[in-house]
Amino acid sequence: MDFVQSNLVWITLALVSGAMLVYPMFTGAAGNSVSTAQAVLLINRQNALLLDVRNSDEYQAGYINGARNIPLDELEKRVDELAKYRAKPVVVVCASGNRSMRAIGILRKAGFEQTFSLAGGIAGWRDAGQPINTKKPA
Repeated sequence: MDFVQSNLVWITLALVSGAMLVYPMFTGAAGNSVSTAQAVLLINRQNALLLDVRNSDEYQAGYINGARNIPLDELEKRVDELAKYRAKPVVVVCASGNRSMRAIGILRKAGFEQTFSLAGGIAGWRDAGQPINTKKPA
């Protein structure tokens, strides 16, 4: 009992970190995320749509070539613009991976079944050494 009392902080930390590792399996969030390498394969092999849900200023500061930009706050109104991609995989990109998970919910409600969040967002893409275009989009 002395061991538990003197190491309560460490035991609590271990339990909390373990719960955080297991949580995505129960919520289904783990299945929606793809690594940069997996995203590249989806794009190259299955002609996946790359959807960037960052705002216009963020997008213009640096974006992935071929990405379509529809800011998250406009996605529900503009989801019909993506109707022809319903049968294809859609890889959603944001700054860090948080907004893309909300975008996946919107897309799934609209009938998109193959939706994925780019793990780490644009920052993860950059960290993986993938190219970022900084030229003003056409």
